[in-house]
Amino acid sequence: MESNSSHNLSVLEEPTFSNASNRSCDFLSPSVSRYQKSLIPVVYMLIFILGFLGNVLAVCVLGQKSLRSTVANTYLLNLAMSDLFFLSSLPFWAAYYVLDYDWPFGSFMCKLCGALSSLNIYASIFFITGMSVDRYRAIVYPLRSHCHESRYRAKSVFQARCLCAIIWVLATLTTVPTIVFRETHYLSDFNVTVCGIKYPGELWHATLTLAKNFLGFVIPFIVIAICYGRIGWHLLASPDLVEPDSARLERVRRLALAVVAAFFVCWFPFHVLAFMGALKELGVEWSCGAERALGAMMPASLSLGFANSAVNPLLYCFVGNRFRQQLRRLCEEKVPKIAMQKRDSVSMRLSSFSRNLSDTKDTVASTNPEDRL
Repeated sequence: MESNSSHNLSVLEEPTFSNASNRSCDFLSPSVSRYQKSLIPVVYMLIFILGFLGNVLAVCVLGQKSLRSTVANTYLLNLAMSDLFFLSSLPFWAAYYVLDYDWPFGSFMCKLCGALSSLNIYASIFFITGMSVDRYRAIVYPLRSHCHESRYRAKSVFQARCLCAIIWVLATLTTVPTIVFRETHYLSDFNVTVCGIKYPGELWHATLTLAKNFLGFVIPFIVIAICYGRIGWHLLASPDLVEPDSARLERVRRLALAVVAAFFVCWFPFHVLAFMGALKELGVEWSCGAERALGAMMPASLSLGFANSAVNPLLYCFVGNRFRQQLRRLCEEKVPKIAMQKRDSVSMRLSSFSRNLSDTKDTVASTNPEDRL
């Protein structure tokens, strides 16, 4: 299959089996196929390892009872959980590329891995958007946040948890088409079993792709950009009222810029290519070169989007001094306990060994013929 990999099969997120009207433009070159087979799995596994470790640490820190009482930590915890769910599917997609689009894991895992990808695309972006709105309210309208602070905080945390529950429900609903229509299909021309989607109508894929473009990127990006734009403007207009420490103010500005930039850089290429693919299905004619470029660049754009799951804990957690302090405190609490348990275990083993040795000596002494004389 290296010499004639199908363009439709290269679109991992939503591979379909329709609209193959111009098959002369549907195939990738052997070099592109080899690049996808060798490089993309390595990238996926790097994202999996780094993202999994970072998000596990984030869940361990933010999951503590004492740290779940803030709105920001509520969004961060749910964001890390969403990223972990998705990252657990990446090794399967990496194997899919290594095996040259041959899916050996069965129908259930095909549906589950596809659903986790769709879930994360919406859930992570919605959680980031909710967190951006919360930071906008906290910084631009600080007086409202400090009025009856304890009551306001409890109410805000409750509202954030309710909103997170709604986000989970909405993101889960977006996986319904994937669960219903994604299936394993045997392609006799290539002698492979692919994990792809076959919709009942030609316009299904284009419609769902455009919905993903607008609901999963355009609208959230506009909201996030407006929130952090207003935050930056507010900090520039009245820095003394918000934060007298200029160094800390600069960190807030940089973090705000990094949030918007990371969101845009990671997801913009994928959504542009997906939008171009949707236009093709709606009748827009692309040249063969454009179609081949679309098929060649889609895996790389997906890798960028997936990398956002590894970047999130760095941006929202490890960049912040408070998170590092909490992580350090957790390590200081847990490591001594683990070390103490190990010391106790070693002491018990040494004590047991000492008693066994003493018993052995006594037994040898009692059986010594000279002692009987």
